[in-house]
Amino acid sequence: MSKEVQFVTDAEGNKTAVILPIEEYEEMMEDLHLGRVARESKDEPRRALSEVLGEMRSSGEIDV
Repeated sequence: MSKEVQFVTDAEGNKTAVILPIEEYEEMMEDLHLGRVARESKDEPRRALSEVLGEMRSSGEIDV
């Protein structure tokens, strides 16, 4: 966590909110999204990387 993070507290000193740089917020949101995608696709059928690469080479999407 960066040094730029700030906390909002109530009258008793309990933390009620957090303020952080937008870049950190965006990174956190991307991480949450990728985690959600991973969980939602965990039961999807898997394919070998070599198969995917072969298809991409055949279709001209990649040339390596």
